Amino acid sequence: MAQMSPLRQRMIEDLTIRNLSPATQQSYIHAVSKFSRFFRRSPDQLGCEEVRAYQVHLVGRRISWAALNQTVCALRFFYGVTLGRSDLPERIPYARTPRKLPVVLSADEVVGFLEAVKGLRNRVALATAYAVGLRALEATRVKVTDIDSGRMVIRIEQGKGGKDRYVMLSPQLLDILRAYWRLTKPERWLFPRRDGSGPMDPQTLGVACRVACECLGLEKRVTVHTLRHSFATHLLEAGTDIRIIQVLLGHCSLTTTALYAQVSTGVIGRTASPFDQLRVEVMPPD
Repeated sequence: MAQMSPLRQRMIEDLTIRNLSPATQQSYIHAVSKFSRFFRRSPDQLGCEEVRAYQVHLVGRRISWAALNQTVCALRFFYGVTLGRSDLPERIPYARTPRKLPVVLSADEVVGFLEAVKGLRNRVALATAYAVGLRALEATRVKVTDIDSGRMVIRIEQGKGGKDRYVMLSPQLLDILRAYWRLTKPERWLFPRRDGSGPMDPQTLGVACRVACECLGLEKRVTVHTLRHSFATHLLEAGTDIRIIQVLLGHCSLTTTALYAQVSTGVIGRTASPFDQLRVEVMPPD
């Protein structure tokens, strides 16, 4: 096994000190490593011009805006924190991310989709993700002890940004989880790996979504996050206060949650136009 360089070790320590998630730590280390390999030099010997050239290279490869900005985050952290070069991060620009509205399923489409999911564990996990608006990682990390039927809530530990929160536990979901528990008897993790060694891999849910889409012949690309988007949109259409939806989703900013107002056709359709208050003759008389 190759020995870890002191520079990499320092960056890992910096990431750990700031309590960034293991997934974020891994992606940052991987991004800086790829940057270094591209120039075949240690990253501490590279500067702003090399970063700019690397960004041009990535744009030329037509990688996603999200992947490009993740690389920017990693390099800004590396130069600003690990190397202590406070002048550099602000000179590494983010890519302007195109604003796209999320795909949302109708209530009937959610029912059909969940019924098409193969495997009891996958089906119940995805039903849970929709019922309370969870991210894939959050859904797979739910523990048996997180289900509080007394208060009818589910505790979500260490969601995005390392934050805990509570979400509602619907009576129908509780019935499903109780039946699922009687059949499978999970111990610590509600949705464990096949060998019981830990929680299931979030990618397993992604595969289950793709298989269900293929079985149904759906043109929409449905992911776990699609179910989360649908949960939020359906709540908004039912008249739930957007600030409550913000808390349920674990959003830091209300601006993020407000995006669902743009995709909620029900809310849009029920919104009265100021034109209805006018008394104006536009069409010629018969």
